[in-house]
Amino acid sequence: MHPLVLAITGASGAVYATRLLEVLLSSGHNVHLTISPAGQMVLEQELDISIDLERFSEDSLFLNLKKNSGDSELDRTCSPASDSSGGRHVLSIAKCNPGKVFYHQYQDFMSPIASGSSLTSGMVVCPCSGTTLGAIAHGSGSNLIQRAADVHLKEKRKLILVPRETPLSVVQLENMKLASQAGAVVLPATPGWYHGVTSLQDLVDFIVSRILDQLGIEHALIHRWGATDKSEGTDEERTAL
Repeated sequence: MHPLVLAITGASGAVYATRLLEVLLSSGHNVHLTISPAGQMVLEQELDISIDLERFSEDSLFLNLKKNSGDSELDRTCSPASDSSGGRHVLSIAKCNPGKVFYHQYQDFMSPIASGSSLTSGMVVCPCSGTTLGAIAHGSGSNLIQRAADVHLKEKRKLILVPRETPLSVVQLENMKLASQAGAVVLPATPGWYHGVTSLQDLVDFIVSRILDQLGIEHALIHRWGATDKSEGTDEERTAL
């Protein structure tokens, strides 16, 4: 299983990125992580998560994720059956950490993800700012995030862009069209409401679940359209994440 790339840029919706990172690590996937300066500011503004882009600390990130998610998410044991509260299970990063984070400074073109010779299972830009979208659509490579995205397009690997801006200008719509024509998946952060929404977490998980679907990663974050509880699988399968 090759690692995945997660890039966090300066659009609103940083919670989608942190939840995605949590789920990927908890399900045993290694993640190459890179964050733009604007993404850093949004993480602090929206989630009170302080990240030093020059002296990145994995421990600091996990502590911030725990603070943001609360004990109900990050303090569970490695057994999915250990807690049935809320019907949603996520392995504890702090206690078992089955996946690893490989951090890359956003201007480090010596990073492995700047080259197509470094194998990955896909890349997600979440959230994806309009500036990053435009750069990817037009083949710019002025930072590592844009370069890594370009690599995924040229290597015909999965590239998922998660814009959140609204309303959309003609320029942004054209950039989405260009990115899609180049092979990217444009997955706007527009959550559905048909899966039994009772909390903001349900709306976040809807978007994260659609990203996981595109990556081919099995999960049980949401109740799928038209499915009954019995047809969703066993209790163990439904509570795997």
